[in-house]
Amino acid sequence: MSWIKYHMTLPVSVGVLFVGLPYSISLVAQWIYGWPTKPGYKKYIEALKPRRIYCLTIATLDLLKYMQYGWLYFQMKSWYKNKANFKHYEKGIVFGRRSNKMDLYHSPNTIKSPDVQAPLVVFIYGGAWGSGERSIYCLLARQMAEELNAAVICPDYSTYPKGNVLGMVQDIVDCLVWAQENGEKFSFDKDNIVLIGHSAGAHLCALTTLFLTDAREELFIESKKLQDITPSIKGVIGLSGVYNIMDHYEHEKKRAIEYVSTMHKAMNGEENFPYYSPTHLVKELRQDKLDRVPPFTLLHGTRDIVVPVESSTKFSELLTSGSVKVSLYLLPGVGHTDIVTDLMLPHRRYYHTIYSCIKREFRKLLGAC
Repeated sequence: MSWIKYHMTLPVSVGVLFVGLPYSISLVAQWIYGWPTKPGYKKYIEALKPRRIYCLTIATLDLLKYMQYGWLYFQMKSWYKNKANFKHYEKGIVFGRRSNKMDLYHSPNTIKSPDVQAPLVVFIYGGAWGSGERSIYCLLARQMAEELNAAVICPDYSTYPKGNVLGMVQDIVDCLVWAQENGEKFSFDKDNIVLIGHSAGAHLCALTTLFLTDAREELFIESKKLQDITPSIKGVIGLSGVYNIMDHYEHEKKRAIEYVSTMHKAMNGEENFPYYSPTHLVKELRQDKLDRVPPFTLLHGTRDIVVPVESSTKFSELLTSGSVKVSLYLLPGVGHTDIVTDLMLPHRRYYHTIYSCIKREFRKLLGAC
């Protein structure tokens, strides 16, 4: 009997492990984040395809790696509560047409000498256009202010479903308008601004810069403010950014996450992918406008499976062909999350490697080299 019981339980166990578990995980993920956009019952047929089930299960289980950042998250929360850190930042500043909030981190030079005007970094976090909040990046912003001797603004923006990509770009523009109006009050140089973004944030930095250069009417800001903001952006530093939405959608299909991903929803559908792709905009801009595009610095880890390294290499080649200055850094062994979490504390593995690239290019962008 024990022999029969053993041979009966083994197939059951294998079935649960290789069939039941993957189907359960992937179906829950699709139930929460979205079914395939197929008519009627066909969406369930698509959702149950074995390849989709197993690829989506792998992508979902890959999220478990974020548990390693539990201690880092605790440190973030503790940093905000430490009264000794209050002098380093201004928290919860309201800005823009949607009354979003930002945090401003002071340059070390400004803390010592309030009359000194520091350059300004605007850091735009990632989160697949559907998640993220400024408080998570307090350690990064503090270290960035220290390493670059700059004031650092980290704004929230209207992620999906609160807003679409155009709304996100408008929020970043509103942040830049605020910077123009408040530079003297907070002791930073409103005419020396560098945008730094990670992942979807890098995409938004690039898109915002190109929209401003092209003077897009859908930004809905006064022409005078537009003329002030555009030349104030001295450069864009993109960390593992998405620059071609069409290519990235194909990558999402390979991972079977295109329907659960926020991207196509935030873009208001596939028909808008070219409109929101920096690569498409660069191809469409006249040369006289390309000549006014500020320099780009692109950093990308070679172990990035979320956004392939080709995203940055292809964008770099395109910018170069349009005579836009660009520097490209490919970082061996660095993954999609490492490139931003390792900027938060000096003891992190790639902290000095990544900052050495950023600092070198930051000085170049501001004309100090």
